[in-house]
Amino acid sequence: MELISLLFYMICAAVFGGGGACLIARFGARLNILDRANHRSSHTGAVPKGGGIGILFTFVIVAVQTGFSAAFWVPAVALSLISFMGDRVDLSVKLRLGVQFFCAVIVLGGFFASVGLTCFYLLPVMALFIVGTANIYNFMDGIDGIAGITAVNAFGLLGGYAYKIGAGEPYMVLALAMSVSSFAFLFFNLPKARVFMGDVGSVLLGFVFASMVVFLSGNIIDFFCMSGFLFLFYMDEITTMAVRYKNGESLTKAHRKHLYQLLANEMGVAHWKIAVGYGLFQWGIGLSVLFFRSHGMGLILLLYTVYTILFFIFSNSVRKKVLIQ
Repeated sequence: MELISLLFYMICAAVFGGGGACLIARFGARLNILDRANHRSSHTGAVPKGGGIGILFTFVIVAVQTGFSAAFWVPAVALSLISFMGDRVDLSVKLRLGVQFFCAVIVLGGFFASVGLTCFYLLPVMALFIVGTANIYNFMDGIDGIAGITAVNAFGLLGGYAYKIGAGEPYMVLALAMSVSSFAFLFFNLPKARVFMGDVGSVLLGFVFASMVVFLSGNIIDFFCMSGFLFLFYMDEITTMAVRYKNGESLTKAHRKHLYQLLANEMGVAHWKIAVGYGLFQWGIGLSVLFFRSHGMGLILLLYTVYTILFFIFSNSVRKKVLIQ
């Protein structure tokens, strides 16, 4: 791809990402898409949500122009728009999950057909990975900047990985466009949010990221390496679920016990500091995975083991301090 074409896509991504956030920030109140603070919120007052609509436009334009199959982008767009409805009205968990799994199956079915895969026994596992990632990304979007910064990192690293393994240009361009669009969104979400990303953005980012991980995985090493670009999101969610299960809490009940929420709400750390901290550590994890990928699966698993232990140590120390307070 010519440099001018690549720059054009990136400029469009920035315009859409920032423009969508700007529009929702300005007109969100009139559209009645406000996130009003309650007892489990990490913010105060009422803030417009749905600013991720610009990231959705970026995804559609770039995916169509770079030649991605409609079996990929149509279900993703449908899911994002339904999530946008969820920013305005309450949708049941069953309805959300049903739509998410349906969209994931369509995406995977199209991918299997396009590359001639016949291992359909993997489809339920892959669908669970995609839907799980979409929801984890949504759950982790609870403080200013954390979803946007993580998207900048995750999709930027994904674009770098696509280049490293020699994947087609469309994958690299789409990943970089999602990263740039998320960066532009951050101008309206940090240091104090004028607009929230909303489900329209967070669910889409998780869904598209996981789908691209599946598409780009030529082997199990690729899958584990690219999944690691969201390592901190996965670990925060898994450890939080484990703690809540141990305490006998309902895992479907809303809460604010993620590590990032404890840091923000109970320990009073500024949102932007937490978001930047997550971003910096995730960037380091991702770069180490890219660097050591050629050394084999054993070293990658060793890296993840070390990172997991360090995360557990830090997470437990924070949770103990919160209990003491």
